[in-house]
Amino acid sequence: MRLRAGPLVRHGVLMSAVLITLLPIVFTAFTSFKFRRDIISGRFFDFERTLVNYERLFEGSRAVFGQLTVNSLIAGIGSTLLVLFIASLGAYTLSRFRWPKRVSALILGWLLFVYMLPPITFAGPFYLIARQIGLFDTPAVLVIAHSVLTLPFAVWLLQSFFAEIPRELEEAASLDGCSRAGTFWRVALPITLPGLYATAILTFVFSWKDFLFALVLTSTPRGGTIPIGIASFVQEWDLRYGEMAAATMLAAIPAIILVLFAQRHIIKGMTMGAVKG
Repeated sequence: MRLRAGPLVRHGVLMSAVLITLLPIVFTAFTSFKFRRDIISGRFFDFERTLVNYERLFEGSRAVFGQLTVNSLIAGIGSTLLVLFIASLGAYTLSRFRWPKRVSALILGWLLFVYMLPPITFAGPFYLIARQIGLFDTPAVLVIAHSVLTLPFAVWLLQSFFAEIPRELEEAASLDGCSRAGTFWRVALPITLPGLYATAILTFVFSWKDFLFALVLTSTPRGGTIPIGIASFVQEWDLRYGEMAAATMLAAIPAIILVLFAQRHIIKGMTMGAVKG
């Protein structure tokens, strides 16, 4: 049986890419189960397994990981729900209402401009606003900040989905006595579920992994998130490698679950609205 060089090269490149990607994850996972002495000695396979690093995240005077997790969930779920609500209404309006072309182009262009700005641009204004309205160091300010940053992308994504819906479906619903709001909730939204899934997942993951705004807009575990907690393990006279690795593995679980169970919706949501015909 003759083997072709082309497929072997392609599979070899793909496998190499997978191994390179997985190696840091595997290394971090092993580190999370090591005692400090094994971490310092550089042992990779030959080490004594322990759960002490995970226990320290939730027990003891310095254990704040539980509060950070709750804050991350509040910020992620809150911003996702807010973005879905506003973006779906805005995208449906832009795709269905008879806006002058210049107005709709101006709105979409402005949203694209805001989305392309470096996130650090918003850090200073958000900090000042949070101080003025008394939301500094709370999960609520992260919900607002993350929503503002992801809303332009969500509107762009959902607008293409709503534009793909045949108008005949909405006209039939209108003839059956359905109002514009009823058509939106009962006809348009169910059809665009793949886009809503994709938008929700991408918005949640952005909020879950955000470090910049959590660093700028919070200062204590009362409002901080998991990325801030992981960074706090790097201290002036000590690096808490084991706890850092354990927190990293726990923080990766929600993203992994979302990707495994919703990757079909993500792929469909990112491609369906971009293809006409």
